[in-house]
Amino acid sequence: MTRRDSTMSEYVQITTTTGTRHDAEQIASELVSRRLAGCAQITGPIASTFRWQGKVETAEEWICTVKTSRAQLDAIQKLFDSIHPYEVPEVIATPIVDGSAAYLKWLGEQLGS
Repeated sequence: MTRRDSTMSEYVQITTTTGTRHDAEQIASELVSRRLAGCAQITGPIASTFRWQGKVETAEEWICTVKTSRAQLDAIQKLFDSIHPYEVPEVIATPIVDGSAAYLKWLGEQLGS
């Protein structure tokens, strides 16, 4: 781990979910190929319980975890608006408050930072 400094707070990890592995893989591929993300991991299937249109629902979903920078958030949201299959996609960004200096340097290079 490294010392905390102002450069780390520029990076975030975004979480989104999809109904199929294929959709998660497509989103991950688009984000990385457009340099909006340095990498994305796909996990699943998971069981989700949520309220949708007034009813409690359950579904099998896939998680797509994306490493990126705060500067990319608007572009990622616009991309999700056009390619994400959900009407209201989950887009939760969590700040990366500490990490390996080498990894964060690599991440910045992948994003063109």
